[in-house]
Amino acid sequence: MEQTMRWFGPGDTVPLRYIRQAGCTGVVTALHHIAPGEIWPIAAITERRQLIEAAGMRWTVVESLPVSEDIKRQSGDYLRHIANYQESLRNLAACGIQVVTYNFMPVLDWVRTHIDYPMEDGSHALYFERAALSRLTCFSCNDRMQPLIMMRKRSKGPSQI
Repeated sequence: MEQTMRWFGPGDTVPLRYIRQAGCTGVVTALHHIAPGEIWPIAAITERRQLIEAAGMRWTVVESLPVSEDIKRQSGDYLRHIANYQESLRNLAACGIQVVTYNFMPVLDWVRTHIDYPMEDGSHALYFERAALSRLTCFSCNDRMQPLIMMRKRSKGPSQI
């Protein structure tokens, strides 16, 4: 088993050295700057892998190689996107990355009712509470999601949201 941690790329507020300091030997990341449906070129994969290796770890898992909305709906440019997805998988394999995950969430991606939940040890974590979910409205969801949206904008850039 390998200790890994999720890293959202060079724009992440958590630098690679902190992940290494936490005892991780592997990183779980993706190429967030490449739009869903486009090919992940070997040069971009290699650049990201070398950045991680320079920090003393290895790129262990891709999360996620996104499936485009065209593929999900079998519409638009879905056949080209499928071919590009396959090419991206081949490119990842050619660069030595053997594990690719994908979380299919058709309605809400990353549902949590608390984004700064205080734990008994004094730390804070993401947290899901069923009763809190039942109290949410469309308006309160938007207000509560703004911090997560801003975090994603910083890590992916505004064009990828």
